[in-house]
Amino acid sequence: VEVQCQEAQLVVTVHRDLFGNGRLVSAAELSLGPAACKHSRLDPAQKTVTFSTGLHECGSTVQITPDSLIYRTLLSYDPSPGSNPAIVRSNPAVIPIECHYPRRDNVTSGSIRPTWAPFNSVLASEERLLFSLRLMNEDWSSERDFSAFQLGDVLNLQAEVGAHSHVPLRLFVDSCVASLGPGAGSEPHYAIIDFNGCLVDGRSDATSSAFVTPRPRQDVLRFQIDAFRFAGDTRSLIYITCHLKVTPAEQSPDALNKACSFSKA
Repeated sequence: VEVQCQEAQLVVTVHRDLFGNGRLVSAAELSLGPAACKHSRLDPAQKTVTFSTGLHECGSTVQITPDSLIYRTLLSYDPSPGSNPAIVRSNPAVIPIECHYPRRDNVTSGSIRPTWAPFNSVLASEERLLFSLRLMNEDWSSERDFSAFQLGDVLNLQAEVGAHSHVPLRLFVDSCVASLGPGAGSEPHYAIIDFNGCLVDGRSDATSSAFVTPRPRQDVLRFQIDAFRFAGDTRSLIYITCHLKVTPAEQSPDALNKACSFSKA
C-alpha cells in the first residue's frame, strides 16, 4: 500500500496482490475510511487500485499536537463470500493510514509586510486554547509509536492544553467514553471518566485505573486505564472520546472541576 500525503488530499494506491500470495483482491472489496469511500481509479495493467480523497473526507479524523496535524483513516478489505458460503478463503483486513503535517515552517516566498489588525481579532487569537489527548509510552517521555494493545496492558493517556500568552490554567478531564464507533453517542459505549472528573473505570476490583499524581504541570493531566474490549463483539478498534476543560490555576478544585481516582481501600 502506497500513501501520498499531498497538500489538500490523500492518495492511496493499493496493489491488488494485497497479501503477496498471488491472489488478486477485487477493487469492490476495498474501501477507504469509516464512510467506506470507493476507489477513484483502477489500473488493470499495473494491477493497482487508487483512492483519491480530501483530507477531511471519508470519515477521516484529525489530531492536533503542538508540532503537527495528524490525519488518520483506515483502508478496509472486506472479502465477499465465495461460491460456497460454508468456507472462507480470505480474512478481512484493516490497514491504518496516517498523514503528518508540520504546524510550523519557514516562509521563503518573499518578505512579509505586517498589517494592522483590530484589537478584537488579536485578543481572539490569544484566547484560543489548544487541547490534546495522546497515548504515551511507558515512561511518558513521548507519544506511543503504535496503538495496538493486548488485554492486561496499561494505556497511558496524557491530556494537555497549550496556553500561550494566557493566564496559568489547570486542566481537567470532565468525561471519557469508549465506543466501537466515532463519537461518544454510538452504541455500545462504556464510561471511563464520568461525574465531572471521576475515573469510574477504577471502581472495579480487577483494574488499577487511576489518575497519575503528582501532575508534571497544572496544564497536564495523566491517567492510566487497563486495556479492555467489548464483550460479545469481535471488533478490536476502540474509540475513546474525551471532554477536556480548564480553570484558572489559582482556583481550587471543586465538585465540577476535579480529577478523582477511586481508592480500593
